[in-house]
Amino acid sequence: MPQLAATPAPPYYAVIFSSIRSDQDADGYARMADAMLDLAERQPGFLGVESARETVGITVSYRRDEESILNWKRHVHHPAAQRLGRRRWYKDYRVRVARVEPVYALGGRAHAAA
Repeated sequence: MPQLAATPAPPYYAVIFSSIRSDQDADGYARMADAMLDLAERQPGFLGVESARETVGITVSYRRDEESILNWKRHVHHPAAQRLGRRRWYKDYRVRVARVEPVYALGGRAHAAA
């Protein structure tokens, strides 16, 4: 059953990756996506991830702070995956970083900002 990421009380950060995939190498993309998720989950500051794919894919990775975002961006394996994505797997993409302040959930406010 799908689950939403269990994040702590704010503030924390959301890295929002929106993409439009190419028709190339779906198997290679799936393998790389699984490998990157496995690696990202083991990085300090990782809090959780949520992802959906239809015509536009959206993956939101939650991080403790800006330092953990930069450390992941510079991780030795991540830039190689990004280069393959630009060359092979994506027609277009955007990366947006946002600071999460309040969090609302079914039934009301889940967390207030610290």
